[in-house]
This record gives sequence, C-alpha cells and structure tokens, in this order.
Amino acid sequence: MNLEQLRALTAVVDEGTFEAAAERLHVSPSAVSQRIKALENAEGQIMVRRGIPCSPTEAGAVLLRMARQIQLLESEARTALSTGTGAGTSTPVAVNADSLATWFRPVLSEAAAWTDGTLELQVEDQDHSARLLRSGDVIGAVTADPVPVNGCRAELLGAMRYLPVATPALRQQYTGADGVSWDTMPVVRFNSKDDLQGRFLAARGVTGLPPRHTIPSSEAFLAAVRAGLGWGMLPELQLGTELDDGTLVLLDGSAYEDVQLYWQAWKLDSERLRRISAAIRQAAARLR
Repeated sequence: MNLEQLRALTAVVDEGTFEAAAERLHVSPSAVSQRIKALENAEGQIMVRRGIPCSPTEAGAVLLRMARQIQLLESEARTALSTGTGAGTSTPVAVNADSLATWFRPVLSEAAAWTDGTLELQVEDQDHSARLLRSGDVIGAVTADPVPVNGCRAELLGAMRYLPVATPALRQQYTGADGVSWDTMPVVRFNSKDDLQGRFLAARGVTGLPPRHTIPSSEAFLAAVRAGLGWGMLPELQLGTELDDGTLVLLDGSAYEDVQLYWQAWKLDSERLRRISAAIRQAAARLR
C-alpha cells in the first residue's frame, strides 16, 4: 500500500462515490478505481463495498483508521514546519447527547482558543460510539464501553447519574393502591438505541410495552418530561431546580442508574489528541 492508495480509500468512503472522490482528489474516476484495486490486490482483500454510498469492508475499516491517523500526523507535521496553517484539519470526536448538554460544554470553550484546526463533534449514544472508533471516523469517543477498541486506549471519566422523573400530575394519574403503574404510564426515550428506561422497567419486572414517545434531543427530552408527555431517566446534571420546586418528582426516591463513561482514543503521539484528551478530562471533573 502507499499514501495515494490510502488517500483514495479515505476519499471514496467520505464522498460516497468514486466520481465524487475523484473530484476531491483532482484526478479521474479511473485513477481512483485503479488505486483502490491496487490496494485490494496488494492486501488480497476487498476494501470497499461498491454501492451508493460506498462503504468500507471490515478490512477496509482497519486501513481507513490507519489512513486517518497518517493524515492527522501529516497535518501536524506541516504545521510544525510552518508549511500549512492546519486550519482546515478537523478533530473528529464522538460524544453522547446528554454529555454534550451538560458536563462536556467547557470543552467547547477550550476549543474556541485553538487556531490550528477545527472541532467536529458527532453525536452518538454512549453505548454505540465505539463503532465510530472502529471505522476510523473519529479519533476519540466518550463511550460506555470499557473495553478498548483495537488500537485505542480507554480511561474512566466518571459516571452520569440518571433519575426516573415525571410531572406530579402524571405520577398521580398512573399511581394506584399498588403504586406506580409502570405497564401503562407513558415513557419518553431518546431514540431506538436508548434502553435506559427499558432497563429500569425490566428491573421492576415489567414485560409489556407502555406507550413510548421518541424525542431525539437532550434539551427537548427534558422539555417533553416537563410537559407531562411521559416519564424518563434524566441526567442529574441536567436537572436544575425542577425537583426542589416540585416541577418534577422522583418516581422512586431511592432509584437511580449510574452510567460509567470512558474516553477512548487512538494510541497516537498527536498534539491534537493530547489537547482534546486533556480538555475532556478537565471537563469530566463534574461527573461522579
């Protein structure tokens, strides 16, 4: 393999087609195709699934991750040699929506002072963000997975505590002599990957499916619970005075779920990686 082949692989995956990759690289589609074929012949494996859009195979994802690491180091080297500003180089990081809405915010203030690159955040559920590391789409991820992705290191940041809350009116409406009717009380979830509420219900022996509202925004999720649309597991860090002033109430005074969060990042000697890692560690001090 060589750098031109790896650049072609990255361009095809990022742009989705050989034609768009050719435009990005300022070469012909035939040249892009030849580079991908040469890479596949050299490694003896298919690297790209030809479709719309094109996507990397499992083997291709391994090389894609390496290609992005090389590009990051190459950009930093150019900056160190003063042959480029690095202003167009992004630092892609995955973070879950609840973290972004709470403890992660100071990282944005830190990034505002960086002049040699940009910050590219991809919002992904903490239980699924490791996938972006495996594919090479991000250089680091806030994740609930403690097992390091191949080629990455993992460190514990802390835990986000989630509380089951609802409006007083909703709790009263679905509370009887036997307590809260978990089987029938509407529930709010973030998306189809969000199983916080499901785990809470399963722990209480609920096997049915109560009415579910899907609200794929951390701020709107809180607004939906405040509006009485349903109950939900909300980050303690996101709750202001709602519990103190009675806007929201706990559905089970002693119940909570702590979600351990980890920072997984490439094992790479990179200034940008060290900088974003330090900013995230500092911001995570708000976690338990």
